[in-house]
Amino acid sequence: MNTTIAIILAQSLNLVAFIFLAFWYAIPWLKSRSRVNALTALILVHLGRTLALQVYSSQQAGMVISNGSRDHVVVGDLVGWALALIILFCLRYRTRLAIFLIWILIAETIFDIGSATLDGIRDNTMGLLWGTTWLVVAIYVPLMMVSLGLTVWQLLSRRQETLMA
Repeated sequence: MNTTIAIILAQSLNLVAFIFLAFWYAIPWLKSRSRVNALTALILVHLGRTLALQVYSSQQAGMVISNGSRDHVVVGDLVGWALALIILFCLRYRTRLAIFLIWILIAETIFDIGSATLDGIRDNTMGLLWGTTWLVVAIYVPLMMVSLGLTVWQLLSRRQETLMA
């Protein structure tokens, strides 16, 4: 097995595992919470996006990634982190702006994951990931993807509920 297949396999297996865990544990838990508390829990996952900053140290240690791709990953994740923090404040104070910002975060995250994946394919770096970067791509990205799906589900299935409940 080569390193590209290994990272794709790890990411795929973790995605499947997180989907099962979501159905077994997260969905029942989210259903038992208010809309604002459910959304808060799901948005908290995005505060981990500061992990992208570790790509600077990985690059210094020898990981092959272009400066453009590195900066693209970092900026996208820091924008997602900032949006998540603003959303958490909005949820805390029950402002209606929160829902709009969550949709913006969803779109930004889909664009960020998609474009970073395309960068990795274009630069042929998927098989060159190692250390913390490998763990982020193999574990954190699938977790974020499942959280994103659950967030969309919460927004659509509970759209009649206010944030005041």
